[in-house]
Amino acid sequence: MTTYYTEDHEWITVEGDIATVGITKYAADQLGDVVFVEVPEAGASFGKGDDMAVVESVKAASDVYAPVAGEVTEGNGALADAPETVNEDPEGAGWFCKMKLSDSGELGSLMNVDAYKAFCDGL
Repeated sequence: MTTYYTEDHEWITVEGDIATVGITKYAADQLGDVVFVEVPEAGASFGKGDDMAVVESVKAASDVYAPVAGEVTEGNGALADAPETVNEDPEGAGWFCKMKLSDSGELGSLMNVDAYKAFCDGL
């Protein structure tokens, strides 16, 4: 399983043609206490960079963008009742959705963990 990152602080892990998407620990820390999460429903399709979810915290509301194009196979409904999971485990149980990739070639434009760490260090 490989994990990729975007400059908008989304992460995506890929297993076969199914990807799991969420926001990074860096993003969760910047947001502060998350109080609401709206995740996409199964069947929704997104192009790379499309708004696909919303996360609201005590500080701000932010859009979450699709790191690649695909069709959602599952939204993490548990976040509706426990949005704090995004703060507690942003790159684990705090995932937003799973999606079937439309074009795995789009993964090439994303960062690996070392590149993402360097990107964050430069902010």
